[in-house]
Amino acid sequence: MRIDRDNIEEILITITRNKTRSFLTAFGVFWGIFMLVFMLGGGHGMKKLLSRELSGVANNSGFVLSNSTSVPYKGFRKGRRWMLEMKDLEAIKKINGLEVVAANNSRGGKIFIYGDKKYDDGNLRGLTPSFQMIEDQQIKYGRFINDVDMREERKVCVIGKKVYQQLFEEGENPCGHFLQVDGVYYTIIGLSVADGNLNLNGYPPESVAVPITTMQRLYNYGNRLELIAFTMKPGTHVDDVMPKIEQIVKERHLIAPTDKQAVQSINAETLFKMIDDLMGGIEVLIWMVGLGTLLAGAIGVSNIMMVTVKERTTEIGIRRAIGAKPRDILQQILSESMTITCVAGMAGVCFGVFILEMIEKVTGKTGLQVSFWLAIGTCIILLILSIMAGLAPAYRAMAIKPIDAIRDE
Repeated sequence: MRIDRDNIEEILITITRNKTRSFLTAFGVFWGIFMLVFMLGGGHGMKKLLSRELSGVANNSGFVLSNSTSVPYKGFRKGRRWMLEMKDLEAIKKINGLEVVAANNSRGGKIFIYGDKKYDDGNLRGLTPSFQMIEDQQIKYGRFINDVDMREERKVCVIGKKVYQQLFEEGENPCGHFLQVDGVYYTIIGLSVADGNLNLNGYPPESVAVPITTMQRLYNYGNRLELIAFTMKPGTHVDDVMPKIEQIVKERHLIAPTDKQAVQSINAETLFKMIDDLMGGIEVLIWMVGLGTLLAGAIGVSNIMMVTVKERTTEIGIRRAIGAKPRDILQQILSESMTITCVAGMAGVCFGVFILEMIEKVTGKTGLQVSFWLAIGTCIILLILSIMAGLAPAYRAMAIKPIDAIRDE
């Protein structure tokens, strides 16, 4: 397609001949592409927000907790309270398909003291070393709890991000310093900067983690556990082993097999899959609505170009009479259609990105944006739609014969 100054002037003259009609036609395309970009950006932001809420937790993990019984069994009445034990942890480890098995105890409302500074209402968490495979700790300084700490019941701890920010200066290495909790001094061996928002018996940024054996001894837990967590080997799923885990736990604690309340379980794998399926469905719906609106705008462009061709019958006939080839007429109509569609569409893309940026600044939420490749894909869609919108009018214009134009005049 040949583009020169004369062609550009002719396109502009034709488009501006009826400004209101051209504006309304372009607005349909503008609004369609704006809604597509805006909804896609909003959907991406929603997905990122949900992912952030579950960030730091293994997506193939499951959790088991104790609850009061709801069925009387073997002389025990319903409503009996019981707790998981370290022996349950060892028994669960023997189940095929499990990759990591870990445990967690927690005590809330603790005050952490360092020098003359303190952090109120924190969580003291007793963890096994393998818990870092369940919940990503993102250790910045030092290390996480290890098997030696567990075996020797050492008074060591790993502090969370918010605890560090309140007790230490930015950039200061806290390792080797002592943290006081309930009159007990723990040596800080690591700093976790994880921002996890999922409460796995305590939020990581607001917590101080100690070896679970140390916590059991100091707080008279004995061998009791509040939560057992596990991850699956590749090719296996949480649903495959959860019934086996519940069966083992119920048998060990004399709980009725029909009791559906006593053993509480959380399947993070299913939760992640639900979110993925939900966001996939939303994305498909967004594309359907956006492309439908765009197609309606393209049809509007095509209809208006049909009207324009009808109005320019005499002009097109004279061009044909003085030697214009059908290809020249085709290119002229297509170029006008592409100009309207592409200019309006790119304006819609820019306006959509601008609105998303404003929403990000006002709300403080990040992720409300479209990717570079999505923008490229949108441009390709615009190009295809502009060609489609101009084809029918262009072929109609090509079919006009000079004698018919004169007769029409």
